[in-house]
Amino acid sequence: MSLRSVALLTGWYWKERDPSILSVVHEVPSTLDDAPSTGWRVAQTFPSEVHVELLRTGLIPDPHLGFNEHKVQWVGEREWLYHTTFVYDPDAQYAHIELLFEGLDTFCDVYLNGNLILETDNMFRTYRIPVGHSALHPSDNILLLHFKPAKLIAKELEEQYGRVRAGSTNLGDPSRVYVRKAQYDWRYGPELMTCGPYRPIHLICYSVRLDDVHARAFVSPAPRLAPSLYVDITVGGSVTAAKRVHIALSSHGGGAMIKDEIFELDGRVGELLQAKAEIKSLVKWDLSGLIDLWWPVRYGEQHMYALDVTLLGEDDAVLDKQSKRIGFRRVALVQEPLQEPDRYGHGTTFLFEVNGVRMFMGGSNWVPADNFLTQVTPERYRAWLTLLRDGNQNMVRLWGGGVFEPDVFYDKCDELGILVWQDFQFACGVYPAHDEFVANVKVEAEDNVRRLRHHPAIALFCGNNEDYQQVLQWGDVTDLPARLLYESVLPEVVERLTDSQIPYHRGSPYGGKGWDTADPTVGDIHQWDVWAGKERPWQEYPFLGGRFVSEFGIPAMPDIRTVDYWLAGNQKDRWAQSKTMAQHNRAGNHERRFAIVMNENFRLTGDLETHIYNTQIMQSEAVSLAYRSWRREWRGKGKEFNSGALIWQLNDCWPVTSWAIIDYFLRPKPAYFTIARQLAPLTVGIFRQFYEFGAFQSVGAKIEVWGTNSTLQAHKIKLELNCTDLISPWSFQFSQEAVLHPNQSTELLSMPCPCPPQRPVDDPAMTTSYSVVVGARLLDLESGEVLARYADWPHPYRHVDFPEPKLDVRIDGERVNVDSDKPVKGLWFSIDEQDGNDVRWSDNALDVMPGDTQVIFARGLRGRAVKVAYMGKEKATLV
Repeated sequence: MSLRSVALLTGWYWKERDPSILSVVHEVPSTLDDAPSTGWRVAQTFPSEVHVELLRTGLIPDPHLGFNEHKVQWVGEREWLYHTTFVYDPDAQYAHIELLFEGLDTFCDVYLNGNLILETDNMFRTYRIPVGHSALHPSDNILLLHFKPAKLIAKELEEQYGRVRAGSTNLGDPSRVYVRKAQYDWRYGPELMTCGPYRPIHLICYSVRLDDVHARAFVSPAPRLAPSLYVDITVGGSVTAAKRVHIALSSHGGGAMIKDEIFELDGRVGELLQAKAEIKSLVKWDLSGLIDLWWPVRYGEQHMYALDVTLLGEDDAVLDKQSKRIGFRRVALVQEPLQEPDRYGHGTTFLFEVNGVRMFMGGSNWVPADNFLTQVTPERYRAWLTLLRDGNQNMVRLWGGGVFEPDVFYDKCDELGILVWQDFQFACGVYPAHDEFVANVKVEAEDNVRRLRHHPAIALFCGNNEDYQQVLQWGDVTDLPARLLYESVLPEVVERLTDSQIPYHRGSPYGGKGWDTADPTVGDIHQWDVWAGKERPWQEYPFLGGRFVSEFGIPAMPDIRTVDYWLAGNQKDRWAQSKTMAQHNRAGNHERRFAIVMNENFRLTGDLETHIYNTQIMQSEAVSLAYRSWRREWRGKGKEFNSGALIWQLNDCWPVTSWAIIDYFLRPKPAYFTIARQLAPLTVGIFRQFYEFGAFQSVGAKIEVWGTNSTLQAHKIKLELNCTDLISPWSFQFSQEAVLHPNQSTELLSMPCPCPPQRPVDDPAMTTSYSVVVGARLLDLESGEVLARYADWPHPYRHVDFPEPKLDVRIDGERVNVDSDKPVKGLWFSIDEQDGNDVRWSDNALDVMPGDTQVIFARGLRGRAVKVAYMGKEKATLV
């Protein structure tokens, strides 16, 4: 093959710049033997980040432990150098040589053999730099990277352009808006101002090459859904050397050839001196009957295909080859008038339609999985996304305060059928729009849209996170210069580079007149009036929805092992409100907000394990109520009053108390499992209406029962109610048959809450409100299989006298059977994991009703003892 690409992954050294040496090029040692004596250290990994190198050589403490974050702030204020040497083998066949930098974080001067060849200011861009033969040596060539402190440069830019508003303290100093660097580095988690070559660097030698291959996989509108493929190519270099192109489409994974063809390029690549030739629609293939469509998870298979494009020269010599994995699907963001009003009034839908099927989106927001991006391995990405899919979620939103993730992230979403909402990287601020900034962002957007557009999982590009919303909230800010980006530059890039095949949305949230980002009838909303904002009780989630809720959430503490990790043996601070616990919680005003919500709902405790469990149950109950209630509002065509809910957030970037439903070490919290149950294909829900003596008790209350069905077929079911009083032997059973309509919710029952007979006035039990647990199950009408279950408990839990059940847990290998003679709330299984190997529970955080055996599986249990905790017995004990 004519093209040669070499990844420069070895032989790297790093050091802090010596400010006493006037020129950085003079800091490169004359020989590698001189490296140690001049302060250079061998890079432990590549790609690399300075903090990781410092940590691995013992020069800084782990910033994720204790208060160590404060001990490493100096790192982000210094200048850092990397260098390597590489051998260049001069060959006349290579007329062109390039250095390709996939990611430099952020301000970096690049020197080749002492000559400055590149100055970067954007970690989201890919830089491709032509290098002439004369600039290279036949032996060792020195590549030197000089990284400058983004934190200090941001302040210089702020001094030049002016100080602006930029979000809450959660995202740190507002000067960040001037720097095209991951915004979460400023303080979403710990403030760790990273730098380094965090993605690969390549030396590319060629005479002619495929600069770009754009696979345009079209699907015609429903009902036909006819697939077709158009392929555009861009040829670079000595373009007249390219004579033909061989294009082949085959099943992914070495499957059968579907279609291939050779195209002559004579007369299509321009004049001899032309350096680049773009050829539109080189391929125009109708693939009807030849391929299968790609579907989101649970709606069909994720069919993928391999597209191989080979550039041929004289005598069919291979000059270059590119391969892409593609899928065929049609995605649309549908915003059309609703047929009738809901509690919020009239409005429009905000729903995703894939291959002609309207789908309720249940998913999560994603933040970077580590402060040090080089430490997120492909295996960790796959583990995170597999957990998301296994939790019955079908969409992930990549937040605008993070990064455009590497290819492995989107590849895995393609494989798993997870739709991707991709924010452009702007979050919570008044970003500038001066000419240099706009030009930089435009190239950044083009780089990333080109890289991502072939993934069938990409469902939406979104202009920003909360920039419109925050301007409205502040009130004293009237100008948003970056509207130029969100309303002109970015949509133009998306439309031009995707042929309008991927929807664009200006911002999240964005909707009503005058950017009314809180309008529940238009666009998407972020619902933060629970926990933040107006600090309303989480029991009000059913009344706080909208057409699409793209952010909402409530924090909880992580697994106690994660807490002990960041305490690092500090037993003095092993209590809920200690200063070390506060260091590891970046949820604004968290002490007061936790105090309010925990005091309203739970009995206060000084025991740390009990407190952790209670915060997790609080999060679990709150967010599962939101999913359950909002999914109910997916009521069928023309009545899609709520089309999606995306929890803030799936994951963490460090060990912390946060909104995440899975902690930094991939340990799910109870909310992960309760959300999974609410997003199952078939569910049942109960709503206990308010009544005059207080919310969610029993006497005088009314219950509503409904089912949801995300499949495309109707289901004949039997609804069973089993009501149990917690303070008497009374119980009540009821059943009825019904049909769950396809792809919507179905109302099943509305009735007074069943209660025991009224007690005599002189009965001492009259001093206690009746406490009836209402359990519901959906059974398949033919087989009797339990399809869904839910138990509605009285609130607040601090007033509930939880019974002492006879819990029967039977373990057979990895199969766990659970029975109880009394209702059990929040049954949580765990093990003593001394060897560090977690069990993968198929379900957890169970509500168990008498007479209803539940079966779960514990993958990897391997005979180890099981512990349980539940409401009323919150400290885990062995069974």
